[in-house]
Amino acid sequence: MSENAHLKSAAYGRDQVVSIINSVIDKVHKTDFAAKDVLFQELHDLKMIIDDSRKQLGSARAGDINGVHIPAATDELDAIVGATEEATGAIMDACEVIQEHMGKMDSAVAALVEAEVTKIFEACSFQDITGQRVSNVVGTLKTIDEKVGKILHILDESVPDKEDQQKHIAAEEAEKTEAERLLNGPQLPGNAISQEDIDKLLSAFDD
Repeated sequence: MSENAHLKSAAYGRDQVVSIINSVIDKVHKTDFAAKDVLFQELHDLKMIIDDSRKQLGSARAGDINGVHIPAATDELDAIVGATEEATGAIMDACEVIQEHMGKMDSAVAALVEAEVTKIFEACSFQDITGQRVSNVVGTLKTIDEKVGKILHILDESVPDKEDQQKHIAAEEAEKTEAERLLNGPQLPGNAISQEDIDKLLSAFDD
């Protein structure tokens, strides 16, 4: 059974919900007063638990999980794949240049260099394996993102919009120390300051 079919079979229609509520009400009316008090107390306690859970979700900003944190994590992982691809390409290009000049070397030295260059080419295969593993992690994160979104929808918890996300991220960044910012590593390409921005900033000091 597919996930959507399972969700549909697990969901109650309006008529079913009304029928269940009427059944509970009917049973309450047929119960003695002492049992009614116990039932009402249990229902009240259950309501308090649900309300408390909703408050905790709200204070924990559960919407940030799939609104901020998971998208940020997948962006960082995509950047890792891109950076390793670029670095691997540069390494292999350099090895090819070395191979082109090996004819100018002493034969013994050329043989040694050829063997080492071959090892470098073989080692560069790590990029394919790493890319596959990172892609698997990204896929898992997207699945979690989808599941969290469904839970929030069921609980009627709103996912922060783009503006709220940016404000929240800016507030978190403002609270970080310089050491913590450095631990985050380089900025993503889309978030990094461009050379044009740097030039504008420097020109402002010249005025």
